[in-house]
Amino acid sequence: MEQQLHIGTSGWHYKHWVGTFYPKDVRQKDFTGYYTRFFRTVEINNSFYKLPTPETFASWRNAVPDDFIFSVKASRYLTHMKKLLHPQEPLSRFFHSANALEHKLGPVLFQLPPGWKVNASRLRDFLAQLPPYYRYTFEFRHPSWYTDEILDLLRKHNAAFCIYELDGHVTPFHVTAPFVYVRLHGPHGKYSGSYTEEALQEWARQCLAWRQAGLDVYVYFDNDQLGYAAFNALRLQELVARRQV
Repeated sequence: MEQQLHIGTSGWHYKHWVGTFYPKDVRQKDFTGYYTRFFRTVEINNSFYKLPTPETFASWRNAVPDDFIFSVKASRYLTHMKKLLHPQEPLSRFFHSANALEHKLGPVLFQLPPGWKVNASRLRDFLAQLPPYYRYTFEFRHPSWYTDEILDLLRKHNAAFCIYELDGHVTPFHVTAPFVYVRLHGPHGKYSGSYTEEALQEWARQCLAWRQAGLDVYVYFDNDQLGYAAFNALRLQELVARRQV
């Protein structure tokens, strides 16, 4: 079976995309349907700030094609407030809601705070309490987490080291799971700027190399300013398709 390459954006319910990615006559309630004309995956971001209800997740599940995948960003309560400590109750609450996505639930993203330095024992305990039948990825915003000990912990639990670009910083391309998870936050500061053709061609080459190595790949553009994320994701899809011909 061919490995999957999923390309989309981080979030899609952006009013400021009207007139750029979304035509001016597309109403907000129709954003999801329009988005799915072009993409088969999205990263849910608002779950970081407030956990959607099971009913909301179910409505998204029912609004997209059967092969659509939602990656979901875990609550900042887990990652920023509790810093992964005593996660049982918030994890249970999270999955009670997110499971309404059913088979369309993809990787769960844990984005750690930029000011929090490495804490291997905390991560070890947290990983041990995660349900084993989901995919997980960790975005380490402080480089002190880029250690062999942390990478070994991720490998032990088949959790992915999130590869990302932010404010000119690009993480190492560590592979610690049967899948790769990439977040591209923008070339010109957080959430801004459009990636160059040269940069997108390089990402296309890298994505195909990962897939040829037997890995599923998820790539999400987070440079939502002026709809750049959607246009960059569209272009990356085109470049990947062209290289496969």
